[in-house]
Amino acid sequence: MLQFLIQTAWFIPCYPLIGMVISLLWTPSIIRRTGPRPAGYVNIVTTFCAFLHGVITFPSFWNQPPQYINITWLEVSGLTLDIPLEISSITLGAGIVITSLNLLTQFYAIGYLEMDWGWARFFALLALFETGMCSLALCNSLFFSYIILEILTLATYLIVGTWFNQSLVVTGARDAFLTKRVGDLFLLMGVLAIFPLAGTWDYREMAIWAQTAQVNPTVMTWLGLGLVAGPMGKCAQFPLHLWLDEAMEGPVPGTILRNSVVVSTGAWVILKLSPVISLSPIALTTMIAVGAITAIGGTLIAIAQIDIKRALSYSASVYMGLIFIAVGTQQLNAALLLMLTYALSMSLLIMSTGSIILNTITQDLTQMGGLWSRRPISGLSYLVGTVGLVALPPFGTFWALLELIDGLWTQHPVLVGVVLLVNALTGFSIIREFGLIFAGERQQMTVRSPENLWSITLPTTILAGATLHLPIILQKLELLPHWSVLNHEAGFLLAASSLVGCGLGALIYVGNRFSKPVRLPWTSVQDFFAFDMYTPTLYRSSIVSGVDGISRLTDWLDRKVVDGVVNWIARTSVTTGEVLKYGNIGQTQFYLLTIITGVFVITLLLLRSLL
Repeated sequence: MLQFLIQTAWFIPCYPLIGMVISLLWTPSIIRRTGPRPAGYVNIVTTFCAFLHGVITFPSFWNQPPQYINITWLEVSGLTLDIPLEISSITLGAGIVITSLNLLTQFYAIGYLEMDWGWARFFALLALFETGMCSLALCNSLFFSYIILEILTLATYLIVGTWFNQSLVVTGARDAFLTKRVGDLFLLMGVLAIFPLAGTWDYREMAIWAQTAQVNPTVMTWLGLGLVAGPMGKCAQFPLHLWLDEAMEGPVPGTILRNSVVVSTGAWVILKLSPVISLSPIALTTMIAVGAITAIGGTLIAIAQIDIKRALSYSASVYMGLIFIAVGTQQLNAALLLMLTYALSMSLLIMSTGSIILNTITQDLTQMGGLWSRRPISGLSYLVGTVGLVALPPFGTFWALLELIDGLWTQHPVLVGVVLLVNALTGFSIIREFGLIFAGERQQMTVRSPENLWSITLPTTILAGATLHLPIILQKLELLPHWSVLNHEAGFLLAASSLVGCGLGALIYVGNRFSKPVRLPWTSVQDFFAFDMYTPTLYRSSIVSGVDGISRLTDWLDRKVVDGVVNWIARTSVTTGEVLKYGNIGQTQFYLLTIITGVFVITLLLLRSLL
């Protein structure tokens, strides 16, 4: 039995796909007597099967070389397209993280969407998320990875637009879809351009080609920038970061997956492409610059937000920016570890805050407060997510950022300062949100706010336990370095930055010494970050206005020039016909005279031209 599961590890993405197809049968318009709830239960079963399959087979691939499988997808007229798969401890580990988070999210969604009739559609889209991400983890082809990313983009559009009768939801889904299209267009150019150079889309073969490749530096620069542009959009990096904020209009269960693992899909692809991108120093520098700008700017914007979902969305962009820095400096192990620790911690933060939003019927931080005595489980879960996200020893992200800083210590001291600054600002931002929600006096919206249903509270507490025990799991797998080989100075600075950021946030927002909301003496600076550095205004004045102007010009040319010429020909034909019809008397002699006259006039014109 074990051997069979090992040989069929490639089947893991198919479990949620089966659940997606089956759950669509419970659409209310098809089956009315049972209601939509069985759709959720079916997906829970299929997701659990995928999770169990991954957990059973993972030990057999640990510390073993990867296995590569080719599945023929298309074979016609001499053209053969195979789907190459990589079955390894890394890819199976990614699948376990995805399926476990999706399993907890589906339990969470049962309580969160208890009164919603769109279960079949929503759970089918959650299953599509899971199918796409598990397939991406196993896929070893850039071409098919691009196709999977496009499927995930479509799923994002659909799941954000779940409540499509609300105008803001429709706008958010549309903006999320269109913003991603910008990066996807450049990524498609890169996908098509690399094949004539490398002769393959297989990640392993491209890595081998990159070791001895002799490519024109200009060509490689443009190719590298194109391959980076797609993950920039997927990971919500500046200036393609607005879609993640707009996507917050969707249901919280969808936000859990989107902000924890879906945004990491772009980072996964860029990790696979790192040997190719490293051929272009300009592309690597661009990645580092984009990651640093997004990380610093995102934390400052998050601090200035009063909507809790918006604040967490910018924190997601921040950690994706740190991963961009890690990949740009070739710290790939640190990037992988950071993706893991971030996914668990961010999922836990969104679960705990989503539970509060459901009961208080608001996500405005200025309307919250005093919930610690009424929501102790949610408060403790939020704190666990905080210590897991901020680099506090001995929790997960501390080890990931420590490995990153250790690799940057000698060659990139400026980036060490960036990481420390971002970590301190993130700690301040997360504790600020905690203080505004749980500390202080109770507000009108938080007078009655008990702990939520068991189906919401249980997965939150399970994820809190997983976040706390993650360092132990990593230690058992020998993925954490021994203390004797660590950079003690880097560890001290990292822990100090966390304590400074969290302590300052607690001093201002947990204590009662400062009036709320806190306002800076420089209103223009606070407004600058509160309004997302005026990026939406910049979009409207540049891209949106440019597209609008081109559309208006195209419309004018179509109506006045193209339609004008066609209409002129039509009016001329009608007028000529109307004139000629009065000269037709129906006699053969008249038609003959007309023909002879025409031939005579043409002959005279020809003779004149010859003379």
